Amino acid sequence: MAVTPRTLGRWKQDNRPIVALTAWDYAIAKILDQAGVDVVLVGDSLAMVALGYETTLPLTLDEMLHHAKAVRRGVKQALLVVDLPFLTYQESPQQALHSAGRVLKETGAAAVKLEGGHPEMAEIVSKLVRAGIPVMGHVGLTPQSVHQLGYRKQGTTDIEGARILSEALALEAAGAFAVVLEHIESQLAQTVTEKLSIPTIGIGAGEGCDGQILVTHDLLGWSDRQPPFAKVYANLRETIQQAIQNYSCDVRSPSQSSPD
Repeated sequence: MAVTPRTLGRWKQDNRPIVALTAWDYAIAKILDQAGVDVVLVGDSLAMVALGYETTLPLTLDEMLHHAKAVRRGVKQALLVVDLPFLTYQESPQQALHSAGRVLKETGAAAVKLEGGHPEMAEIVSKLVRAGIPVMGHVGLTPQSVHQLGYRKQGTTDIEGARILSEALALEAAGAFAVVLEHIESQLAQTVTEKLSIPTIGIGAGEGCDGQILVTHDLLGWSDRQPPFAKVYANLRETIQQAIQNYSCDVRSPSQSSPD
């Protein structure tokens, strides 16, 4: 059966780890789904890995919708979640409702994800949930705040740790069905996971979360810049480059034994 937000909640209670990865097109999405991935995220990381932007900030809602539609066609069983791009939800709950509504209506996704857990963001989450839109939260290192936070590990001080825990609790209270914990201290991630009744999905946050997510480009060794916490399970960059070089060689030096 297809995975739903409620499924993830049951899995937390059953201590069943959640497997999540990102997708940006039909082909990758279909592979992930057939491989049994639980959650497929159309993350705004596609701005960097698929579109060549330096950060996630330039990504538009229309660009996200375009990719999410393609991913939807490849996903049949996994829970499909779509990131809301920068400045498509921070302005007001009304703006967030409009953006999230477009995602669900135009792509067929089951949920949206947004960054931050401060009081204003909790209000936005509450607005979306009351409208019937499932929301996944995201705290810790939030890439849309790169100019403010950089890419450094978060939660390294007591003050930072208390803030991240408070934000995660606020997202839960607002109705989020899960929270991504990115690049924070592993002990803090475990504490947050124990405090929350909703699942936590970690990325560079240690093994104490209810699930794990990586950018698929990083897992496959396909990224220009590999984050320190991402294990490389294959080296597709090298494999693809070698295949293309072999093809180019064949084209430029055809076999002399070809029939007349």
